[in-house]
Amino acid sequence: MSDAQILFVLAWLIGVKTLQLAIWPALDRTFGRLAPAAAYPAAILLFSAASWYLGLAHLPVWLALAPFAAMLGHGGYRGFYTRERLKSGAMWDLVFLIPFLFMLEVRYINPTISYAEKFMDHAFLASIMRDPTVPPLDPWFSGGSLSMYYYLGYWIFGAFGIVTAVPSPVTFNLILPTVFGLAAVSLYALGHLILERHRWLPLLVLLIPNPSAIYQILIGSTWFDVLWQSTRTITNTINEYPIFSMLWGDTHPHVIGIFNQIFLLFILVFALLRWGDLAARGRWLVCGLAAVSLGSMPGINTWDVLIYAPITVVFGLLILWRYRGDPFGAERPWMLLAAVPPLAVALYLPYYLQLQSAGIGGIGIVQTPSVPSEFLLVHGFFLAVLIAYCVRDIFKKPLYLLLAAVPILLVGYTAAAIAAVPLTYLIARRRHSVTEVLAVLGLAIVLITEILYLKDNMGETYFRMNTIFKFYIPAWILMGTASFAIVAGWLDASGIMDRISERSRRAIPAIAVVLLLAAPFAINVDFGYGSHTLDGLAYLDEAHPGDAAAVAYLRGLDGAVQIVEAEGGDYTYYSRISSFTGIPTIIGMPFHEYMWRNDWAVINERTGDVRAIYEQPARATELMRKYNATLLYVGDAEREKYQVSLPDEGLEKIYDEQGVSIYRLVI
Repeated sequence: MSDAQILFVLAWLIGVKTLQLAIWPALDRTFGRLAPAAAYPAAILLFSAASWYLGLAHLPVWLALAPFAAMLGHGGYRGFYTRERLKSGAMWDLVFLIPFLFMLEVRYINPTISYAEKFMDHAFLASIMRDPTVPPLDPWFSGGSLSMYYYLGYWIFGAFGIVTAVPSPVTFNLILPTVFGLAAVSLYALGHLILERHRWLPLLVLLIPNPSAIYQILIGSTWFDVLWQSTRTITNTINEYPIFSMLWGDTHPHVIGIFNQIFLLFILVFALLRWGDLAARGRWLVCGLAAVSLGSMPGINTWDVLIYAPITVVFGLLILWRYRGDPFGAERPWMLLAAVPPLAVALYLPYYLQLQSAGIGGIGIVQTPSVPSEFLLVHGFFLAVLIAYCVRDIFKKPLYLLLAAVPILLVGYTAAAIAAVPLTYLIARRRHSVTEVLAVLGLAIVLITEILYLKDNMGETYFRMNTIFKFYIPAWILMGTASFAIVAGWLDASGIMDRISERSRRAIPAIAVVLLLAAPFAINVDFGYGSHTLDGLAYLDEAHPGDAAAVAYLRGLDGAVQIVEAEGGDYTYYSRISSFTGIPTIIGMPFHEYMWRNDWAVINERTGDVRAIYEQPARATELMRKYNATLLYVGDAEREKYQVSLPDEGLEKIYDEQGVSIYRLVI
C-alpha cells in the first residue's frame, strides 16, 4: 500500500471518528454506555441527510461538516471528552476498527473495479463525486438522472469521500470496510441489550456461511464454487448472506444497507426494553433516530423499507401493548408508532417527489416454491436452532404442529411449512422475549416469500429472484441474531465457559482477532483479480494502459462534459469510461437501464445513435449535439465494436496517447 493510500485510510478513519465524537454527547444521556456505539451509524446517517440537502440546494457538500464541528466544539466546551469517557468508548472503537481492518485487507487483496456490479457501483459513486448535485447524473444515460434508482448509499460515501479528499477508486474500496465496521458495532450493541453474557455471539451473523457452503466444501468444490454456488442454491434465485456479499466486493445497495438495517433493529429493541426508563427528551431522540434510519432506507435500498416499515410498526404496537393499562399516561407509549413513520417520510420527502423508478408491478403468488432441500441449505442452521428452542413446546402441544404444517403442506408449499413450525410455537407463547420477536419476524419473511413475490421486469424464469435476493438478507439478520442469542443462553446454562480459566477466557478474543485479520491472507479472496492496492483502477495500468492514461486525463477535466463511448452490453468492459470517470455517456449497460426505465425503445434508439456517430461521419456531430455530448472517445473497444469513420470537420482532437484518441465537439 502506497504512502498516499495510507493517508487516505487515515483521513477516512479520522473523518468517521470525528463525526462519531460530535454526535456522542447528544446521545449520552439517553443511551448511556451504549451511546458511543449508537453514535457511529447515527453520525453517518445524519451526515448523509445534511450533505444530501446541500446537494439538493446545489451547495458544497463539505458544509455538512459545519453542524458536526459545532457539536464537537460544544462538547469540548462542556468538558464532555474526558479521558475516562474516551477510554470507556475505546471498546466500541475497537469493535468498529477490527472488522474495518478485516474488510480493508480483503479489498486490498482484491480491489479491482472489473467484474459483477462493480462497474455500476463505481459509475454511480464517481458521478456523485464528480458533480454532487441532487438528483445525481446518470453516468449511463446522458441527460438523465439517478432518480430512477436508489442511490443514497452511493451518496453517503461519495459525499464522505469528497470531504475527506479520498478519490473515488479508493473510496470504492473503503465503503465495505466501513459498512462492515458499522454493522458490527450495532450488532454488538444489540447483544448488550438482549444478553447478559456472550454478547459477542450475534457478531457471527456477519461471519458465518450458510449450510450450502458447507455442503459445497464437503463435496470438494473449488473455493470459488463454495462461495458462488452457495448463493445460487434455490433454483433461479440469489440467496446471498453477509460474508459472501462482503467478500464478493460489490458496493451495491443491498450490501450498503446492512449497517442501517442492524442500526434500526438496535434502536427499536432499545425502545422496547428501555421506553419506561426514558425521559420525554430521550423518547423523542429515540423516535428521531428511528425515523432517520427508516427514512434513509428507501434511498439506500428500497427493498429494505418494505420489511422494516412493518417491523417498526410491530415494535410500536409492542410498546403500546406493554403500557396498555395507561396508553395516554406519562410514558406516552404511542409515540414510536405515531411519530416515526411520518418523520421518516418527511426526512427525505424531496427524494420521493423526484423518484421516477419503474417500480414494482404488483404481488404475485409463487407457483414453483423452493425445493425443501434447497431451502434447508440456505436457512438450515437457524431453523435447527429455532426448532430445538421450541422442542419442549412441540412435545407438549403436538396439535399445534399439525395445525401449523398440514394446511400449508396440502397446498404444496413444503418449505413454507417447515418455517411455519417454529413460527407457530413462538407466536403461541404468552410472553415474548425480544429474541423471540426477532425470530418470529425472520421466520415470517421466509414463509411469506415462499408464497408471495413482488413482480418486476426480470422475466418468467427469474420471477422471484429479486424478492428472494433482497428479502433474505433481512431474514438472515433477524433469524441469525435470534439464533445466536438462543445459543448464548444454552452456552450460559451449560457452564462450559465457566470451566475455562480466566486467563484463557481473556485470551480467546485476542486469538479470534488475530485469526480474523490473518484470514484474508490465508485463503484465496482475490477471485483472480488480485492487485494488492486500494486503488480500484490500478489494474488498468497493465491490463489496458491506453485506457488507464486516458481515464486519468478525463478525471482531471472540470466542468459539465458528456462523452461518447462504445456500448457493448452488460457486465463487459464496454461502458468503462463512464464507469471509471463518472462522465455521462449516451448509453451504457443497456439491460441495467431497461430495468430502471422499463423502456427498450429509447435504449435501442440510443444504441443505434452511438453506432451511427462512429460509423456515419455525416451524422456524427449532429447526433452528438442531440445528446449534448461534448467528447468522443476512440480506443480499442470502439475499434473492435465499430467500423470507426469520423468526420473531417466539427471535431477537435484534444488527446492522442497509447492508441486512444479523444475528440472535442467544436461548438
